[in-house]
This record gives sequence, structure tokens and C-alpha cells, in this order.
Amino acid sequence: MDRRTSERRAGDLRLAAGIVALEFAAAVSTFVASTLLPIVAAELGARDRLGLLIAGGTLGLFVAMPLAGTVLRRLGTGRTLALGTAFYTGGLVVAATAQQAWAFALGQFTSGAASGLLAVFGISAAIRRLDERLRLKVVAASSAMWILPAMVGPAATLALEHVAGWRWALLAPVPVVLAGRFLVVRAVRGEAPSDDGQRLRPAGLLVPAGAAAVVLADGAWPVAAAGALAAVAGTVALLPAGTARLRRGAPSALAAMTLFGAGYVGADSLITVLLTDDYGVGLARAAIVLGAAPLMWGLTSLVVARVGPERQVPAAGLALTAAAVAVLAAGPREFAAALIAWAAGGAGVGLAYPGLYLRATTAAPTPDRTTQAAELATAVITAEAVGGLLGRAGGGALAGIDDGIAVAYGAFAVLLAAAALAATRSRTPTLRPGPAP
Repeated sequence: MDRRTSERRAGDLRLAAGIVALEFAAAVSTFVASTLLPIVAAELGARDRLGLLIAGGTLGLFVAMPLAGTVLRRLGTGRTLALGTAFYTGGLVVAATAQQAWAFALGQFTSGAASGLLAVFGISAAIRRLDERLRLKVVAASSAMWILPAMVGPAATLALEHVAGWRWALLAPVPVVLAGRFLVVRAVRGEAPSDDGQRLRPAGLLVPAGAAAVVLADGAWPVAAAGALAAVAGTVALLPAGTARLRRGAPSALAAMTLFGAGYVGADSLITVLLTDDYGVGLARAAIVLGAAPLMWGLTSLVVARVGPERQVPAAGLALTAAAVAVLAAGPREFAAALIAWAAGGAGVGLAYPGLYLRATTAAPTPDRTTQAAELATAVITAEAVGGLLGRAGGGALAGIDDGIAVAYGAFAVLLAAAALAATRSRTPTLRPGPAP
């Protein structure tokens, strides 16, 4: 192996390590926010405004994505890190000191926007530089990064909340997030940001506008319905041609990822509220259930990573998760039933996600065109961000009405079942050779 190849390999490994470290930071933040949600909702008098509390960060991330390329080109990675750090920290401080739900949402929006500055650049660099085998390992390792936070995160968050209050607990992940972001920037240092096509088309503005309308509708269901329709139309406009029609290969994988994001992220964001309000379970036991799905997700992904990509079963995994969420929506209101169901749902994601991600980032071979890595990166990030945003916004809106939390989980189960159907068409088609000349 010559020196250039060795340096290239070392750079690839640093990039992979940076992405995995940032995933660990995201896991810590997610568990803190989800664990504290019932407490924050009660403290701010926002039980009927859950969408406002849980969708702000995702909305900020989505709005920031099309701006990331321009910011990186003009400021460079170092200055972008400084800007992102300032806005991320400032946003969390605003959220932690909020006295009203709208101020909390504004702080979360700001920190989410800061987090989105480097997302497209980092993942597009990974797709350009990492081979398929290493990419699959990165996905599996990123899933594994949720294991430790799943085991200790909810309990540690509740302990810190008991000692110092929820506001200080909300700030606890800041050092971990900043360290992870620093590693990613170091990993891509020296690689010039390219024009990744990260310009949000006008129709794409329908997604954040529609989601915001759903969140802010405050019981005005015609407004919420119009916002949902606008968001769906924007989603169709943003994703590559053929996604809405479930064209075989990457388009169907992207459709499945969008539906998965809406169903799973929505369910995950509200699980502690479901258990404390609908199941009558204390927050400590609800926190145990909260950690069950990502723990099983991580463990299952480690096993799946040792199996060839073609043996993976995204559709079956998503079907298992859909069934688990259906049990949460309509099954017995018992702690044990919820724990088993949510753990099974996480195992289903572990079966589905690595293979689905790989299929979504692998273009079908064509005789005249190869899909660019940046296009795939933008499409994958968009699919996950849009799905998560719509799941949080719609689920939060439904959960705000009387007995609406069970209805929200029924909707999540339907979305996951639709994701399973889309995944059946996600295998990349093989180009058949033409007739010999």
C-alpha cells in the first residue's frame, strides 16, 4: 500500500469515526429531550401544544439544510463550526430558560438549525469517500452508539432533573454534542466544500410552512389539514423523480425512509407521554420503555452488519415495527406489554435500517449516467428530515386533543406499514445487458 493510499484510508477512517461520534451525541440529546417531555409540558402548561415542543428542532434542521452548502463555501469549516456552536448553545440556553412554550420552541428551532449546517456536507463526503462495506459498518456503528445512552440516558436524565431541575438537565448534552461536531469538522478538514445542489426549490418551502401550520393550528383543523396537504406536496417535489410512484431501487427506499421517519420518529418522540398519560405509568418506568427500542435497534444492527447486505430484510423489519406500534395504540394498557412491544419495534428497525439506508444511497447502474454522491446525500437527509418533521408535527397535533394520543399511534402504525410496503420495491434493479452488436 503506497503512502497516498494509506493516507486516504486513514482519512476515511477518521471521517467514519467522526460521523459515529456525532451520532452518539445525537443519541444523548434525544434521550434527554424525550425523557423530559412530560415534565417540560407540565411546567410550561403546554400539554395541548406538544407539537410546538417536539417539532422545533427538526423544523430548524430542515430549514438549515439548503443553506449549509452556501455557508460552508463562504465561511469554511472552521468558521462554520464556530457559528454553529454559538447558535446551538444559544438556542439551548433559550429553551432551558423559557417560561412559555413558544420560547422553548424558538430555542429548539435555533439549535436544530445550527445542527443542520454540517449535515449535508458530512454525509455527502461519506458517500463520496467511503466504499459500500465501510458505509454499512458506519450505519451499524451509528446504531450501536444508541446502546449506552439507551441503557443509562433516561435514568441519568431523571437523576439530574431530580437534583438540579429539568432546565439544567436539558443543557447536559452540550459538551458531548460539541465534541462530536468538532470531530466531524476535523475529519473533513482540507476537503473543499462543493456545490452539492443544496438549494431548496420554491415548492420545497411547502414542507416547513405546512409543518409549521400543523404545529401552530391550535385546534383549527382546516388550517392543520391544509398544512398537512402542503407538506405532502412539498415532500413529493423535494424527493427524486419516481419516489412518490415507488420506482424500484433507491426511489422506493427513499419513500420507505420518509414513511419510516414519520412513523417511528413520531412514535418515539411521544412514547413517554403515551405511557404517563394513557398507561398511567410513572416517568421512571416510562423512561425504561423509552430506552428499549433504541437499545434493541443498536444490538440488532450489530448482528445485521455481519450479514451480507443482500440478505437484509428491510420490509420484514418495518412490518415488525408497525405491528409493535399498533400494539401500543390498541393493546393492553400494561407496562410489560408496552416494554415488550417497544423493544420488538426497535429490533424491527435494526433489521430494516442498515439495508434500507444502503439501498437509498446506491444508485441503479445506467449506461449513460451515474447519480452523484451529493444528490444521494441530499435525498437521504431530506427523506429522514421530512419524515421526522411530519411525524413530530402531526403526532403532536393529534396528541393535543382528548384521547388523541392513541389515535396518533394508530396513524404511526399505518405509516410504518406503508413503509414496509415501499421497502419491498427498494432493491436496486440490475441492468440487463443489451443484445450483442
